[in-house]
Amino acid sequence: MIYLDNAASTQIHSDVLDSMLPFLKEQYGNPSSIHRYGRLSRKAIHKARKQVASLINADPAEILITSGGTESNNTVLIGISSQFPDSQIITSSIEHDAILEPCKKLISNGFQINYLSVDKSGMINTMDLKNIISKKTSLVSIMFGNNEVGTIQPISEIVKICHENKVVFHTDAVQAVGKVAIDVKELGVDLLSISSHKLHGPKGVGALYIKDGVKIDPVILGGGQEFRLRSGTENVASIVGFGQACEIAQNNLIKNSSLIKKLQTLLVKRVLDEIPEVTFNGHSEYRLSNNAHFTFLGVNGEDLIIKLDEYGVAASTGSACSVNTQKASHVLESMGFSLEQITGSLRLTVGIFNTENEINKTVDILKKIVEELRAVSPFKEKYSFGSKN
Repeated sequence: MIYLDNAASTQIHSDVLDSMLPFLKEQYGNPSSIHRYGRLSRKAIHKARKQVASLINADPAEILITSGGTESNNTVLIGISSQFPDSQIITSSIEHDAILEPCKKLISNGFQINYLSVDKSGMINTMDLKNIISKKTSLVSIMFGNNEVGTIQPISEIVKICHENKVVFHTDAVQAVGKVAIDVKELGVDLLSISSHKLHGPKGVGALYIKDGVKIDPVILGGGQEFRLRSGTENVASIVGFGQACEIAQNNLIKNSSLIKKLQTLLVKRVLDEIPEVTFNGHSEYRLSNNAHFTFLGVNGEDLIIKLDEYGVAASTGSACSVNTQKASHVLESMGFSLEQITGSLRLTVGIFNTENEINKTVDILKKIVEELRAVSPFKEKYSFGSKN
């Protein structure tokens, strides 16, 4: 199989797995225990917290370990809003469901939620934020890089607007951390979500960066673990793996970014040069380097994915986190795509374990599949599907 669904999840790094094994076998103590087994686990968590913090230039005490991006996002929305009843929260129309669903719940609890629109590239207009932010605003949450089309938002400018208005700012950086150099001190963000399995760590673990001085109410109550902000016995092995993944990502960021960008450029160029009636979606400049999102007019994206899988290529149409809902992409709808354009979309996301040979083979397969599907497409009279070769 050729795996090109790295935005959904990544292959666990062999060094990450090696770091986890001792805590699944010999060093299995509860970190809250005072004996040697417990102390070893506590020490391992402390090391991992420093590794996570270092990746984004945070202080270890600013890192809250969670079960992943979804919990981190929920913690922000619930933990901040609980301090400001009936306040206004501002987000965007293209956020992950881990932001949008809690927002729906908050609306039913009396909160005002305002959704910033985006242009055809998936970019918000910061003037819209300036016009709507007010003294009633308690939180602004805008994702760093979009999980479907890869567009990167102007985070620094958004932070400036928020802080000028004394408003807390959060960014869901799940897709960006480990791929883009992120310095939370330089950016000035107050809260930032991370997920381990997007950067070659294990699933079921992540983090929330909470800037020193930012108050957030706990969502999970119990024994008081994680600075009394997230109770529950820690998943030591996964936390250790997460920390190791962050260290590997930091040490190889420049090299890996260059490789991924090279593969993405090759993929995009060949698809656009060799397959007719294709659009490359998302912002042309400000985008995640691993993301290549296309619309193949006259083709159903679900059919594309099924056929690609038959040929040994793993891909997706968008977010894997809500695939079972079988709903049209709210991201593409917000960007003004027609139903035909939405259904013809395909997301290919490359990773550090992909090769040029895999990319070339994928494009060759894709050309063949698109031609086959278009031959029986109900839109074949509408478009000119002549070969570009």
